[in-house]
Formats: sequence, C-alpha cells, structure tokens
Amino acid sequence: MKQDTIINLKDVCKNYEMGDSIVKAVCDVDLEIKKGDFVSIVGPSGSGKSTMMNLVGALDLASKGDIFLDKLNIEHLEESDLAQIRGKKIGFIFQTFNLIPTLNATENVALPMLFQGKEKGDREERATNLLKELGLGHRLEHLPNELSGGERQRVAIARALANNPDVILADEPTGNLDSKKGEEVAKLFLKLNKEQGKTIIMVTHDLDLAKHSHKIYHLKDGKIVKVEKGKYK
Repeated sequence: MKQDTIINLKDVCKNYEMGDSIVKAVCDVDLEIKKGDFVSIVGPSGSGKSTMMNLVGALDLASKGDIFLDKLNIEHLEESDLAQIRGKKIGFIFQTFNLIPTLNATENVALPMLFQGKEKGDREERATNLLKELGLGHRLEHLPNELSGGERQRVAIARALANNPDVILADEPTGNLDSKKGEEVAKLFLKLNKEQGKTIIMVTHDLDLAKHSHKIYHLKDGKIVKVEKGKYK
C-alpha cells in the first residue's frame, strides 16, 4: 500500500545573522517523510540538526524554500495557525524533558489538552491512561523532581502523545539518560511506530540509537550528505 507523504521540505535554507556575517544553518535541503516512517537525523554539533527539527516542527520558518505538513505549506501561515497545527499534529520530546516543576506527572501530561480546549475530566482520564500505559501508574501525583531521569522522559513522551498527534519530533531524547534507559526509550519509539502508526523523527548524535529507525539522514554543515537504512524495517 502506498504511503502518503506527511512532511516535505523543498529546497529549504535557514540563515541566521551573526553580527555582520550570515550563518547558513540549513542549506538546500530536500526531504520527504512518509506517514508511518521512523527516521533519524544525525550529525555532529553544529551540523544543523536542531535547526532542521525546528523547521519541521513549525517552530521556525525557512529563509528560503517550502515546508509542507500534510500537504499544507506552513511557510505562509500566521503564528496563531502554526500554534494550532503544532498543538494538534505534532508532539515534541526534548532532551531536557521541559516538564513544569510545579505540576505533577498527570498535570504535565494534561497541559497540552488544556490548550486544545478539552474538558478537565477528559484531560485527566487520558493523561492517567497514557502514564499507566508507559508504566507510570504509580507516579501519577509525583512532581518531576521526585522522578528519575527515565521516568521524566516517559512523562515527556506521554505529554507528546496527549493530543494524539500524527508526528512525534524527538530532539536528543536520550541525551540525559544512561545507555540502558536510552535503549528503553528507543524501544518505546519502535512500539509507538509499529502499534500506533506514529511518524517519528528523531534527532540524535548517537548513531547506535539512530540505527533503530527505518532510515538515517546524515547532516553536515547544514546539508544532507548521506542517507542509509536503519536496522528496523
């Protein structure tokens, strides 16, 4: 069965002004990701990985080129429309977890649903169910500082799933975890991809972790210089 394209970058560049000079963070990138793909973007520090993530996630606009999300060109949208798209279609997972320290696990997961106008009871029920599915049924009322790094990352993953987005963007999701916990996160992504059909885009400097995906894009100096298959089919 033919897969539909969910993300498409066409001749995309992103430049930043640094004093009198211009830094080309991403340059002349073409990238097509199908629904249900699990891809990794790898490269050394300064290669443009985070910039690419911000562009794909509608957190930043390109200096040149077009970015399509579900066939909609996001480069021509107002910020309010971009915010709605981010809230509904994309779930974000960050290296530093970005949990709100004064909210417990359930409240952190429920927060994205509040911004989408869902009722309190529905928010709490879904947040609770997501945390239980991720093995955190015994941590529902714990604050982030009462959780281990692996538990905090699972709360962050549950939060990314709160609005049932089509796409999960994970920026160095195992950067603050040991190798064992990092492996657990990779297996969890595989499960979400296989069982729920989530499209997953993972930015990482860890090539071993990247090999869990379908396809690996290598970035250098803001350009895709190599594409290879991962070990997961």
